[in-house]
Amino acid sequence: MFLITGLGNPGAKYASNRHNIGFMAVDTIHRHYNFSPFKNKFQGLVADGTINSTKVLLLKPSTYMNESGRSVREACQFYKISLDNLIVIYDELDLPPGKVRVKKGGGSGGHNGIKSIDAHLGKEYRRLRLGIGHPGDRNKVSNYVLGDFGKADDDWLTPLLDDLAKASPFLISGQDSSFMNKMTQKIDKNAPRTKPIGIEDSHQQLRQTEKKQPSEGAMADMLKKLLGPKE
Repeated sequence: MFLITGLGNPGAKYASNRHNIGFMAVDTIHRHYNFSPFKNKFQGLVADGTINSTKVLLLKPSTYMNESGRSVREACQFYKISLDNLIVIYDELDLPPGKVRVKKGGGSGGHNGIKSIDAHLGKEYRRLRLGIGHPGDRNKVSNYVLGDFGKADDDWLTPLLDDLAKASPFLISGQDSSFMNKMTQKIDKNAPRTKPIGIEDSHQQLRQTEKKQPSEGAMADMLKKLLGPKE
C-alpha cells in the first residue's frame, strides 16, 4: 500500500491558502480515482482506494502543519507502510508558481510540516514540492503562505492539480522521471506568458491577511516557529 499525504491546515478558514496546496492536490487525486469518502482517522482525514490497481491511502493531517508527523506516523505504523511507499505533497516558496519537483530525502527547506515528518519518521521518503512563489520579503512570508490564492492563480493552479492527478500513476510505479516529464510538458503549456501569477497579484491579499494574523493558539505557535518571535 502507498500513502499519499498532502500537507495543510484544517478548517474552512485555511482551505484556500497557498500553504494548503498539498490538501488541494490530494482532493484532486481523490476526485480522479476510485476512493472511499474521507473519514476521521489517524488524527486526520483519510480515504482508501486504488490507482492503476495499486492500493493507495490518501491522508490530510488535521494536526495543523507543525504536527503533521504525528498523523503520518500513525497511518504508516497501522498499515506497516515503508518510507519507500510514502509520498508527501506540499508548498514550496523557492519554486515559481506552478513549478514541480520530486525527490527522495533531503532537507526540509524550512517547511514545518516536513520538519515534523522528518522528526517522526526519518527523511527517506519522496517529497513532491509544488511551487507557490515567494513574496520577495522574508517579513511577508507568513502572510503570503496563509493568504488565499487569487483568481488569477486559477489559470495555472487548476490545470496543475488536474495534471498532477492524471500523472500520479507514474509516482505510484516509481517512475519519477516519467512523472516529471509529463508534468514539465503540461507546465510549459500552461505557464503564464507574462509576469508570474500569484506574486504581484497578491499584495492586496497580503495586506488583508496581515490584519487577520492570529496572536495565540495553534496557528500563532506555527508562525512563531516559522519566523521566530516578533521584535
